[in-house]
Amino acid sequence: MRKLENSELERKSIEAFKESEKTPIIIVLDDVRSLHNIGSVFRTADAFLIEKIYLCGITATPPNKEIHKTALGATETVTWEHNQDVLEVIENLKRDKVTTLAIEQVQSAIFLQDFEIEKGEKYALVFGNEVHGVSQEAVALCDGCIEIPQLGTKHSLNISVSAGIVVWDLFQKLRYSK
Repeated sequence: MRKLENSELERKSIEAFKESEKTPIIIVLDDVRSLHNIGSVFRTADAFLIEKIYLCGITATPPNKEIHKTALGATETVTWEHNQDVLEVIENLKRDKVTTLAIEQVQSAIFLQDFEIEKGEKYALVFGNEVHGVSQEAVALCDGCIEIPQLGTKHSLNISVSAGIVVWDLFQKLRYSK
């Protein structure tokens, strides 16, 4: 076994990325404080050809030196938009027939492993503030909620870790399930 060189990875150019068919997933970040978390979510979005990121509320926007440290250029490839009001973003997505899902621990949430993808659907994943999570108003507006099962003592994950887990799970269900 030999580790691959960067030149062997056949990475897309920015132009090829922008022209590629996107995974029908949109990420919504609401009041995310950590610039490193924001950058990491951009990098995850780039890795899985995510359609778009909405940065809402106090969530910082590119260009930003601290976001760039973890995004490593993904802010140049992934389409993004800032909107102050996450509720407006969710309402607009629903109007556009996008299934909106809060990633949160709530009554009657669907555990991630039990969530079934419907082919032909587009999904928006709403991630909230590092301390308070997704607001109750946003949860109430979403079509449903997904919870990442956790068995330890903390029952919370870093926002960028949560985004990576959920995006990978939905991506592989969309791309690789039979």
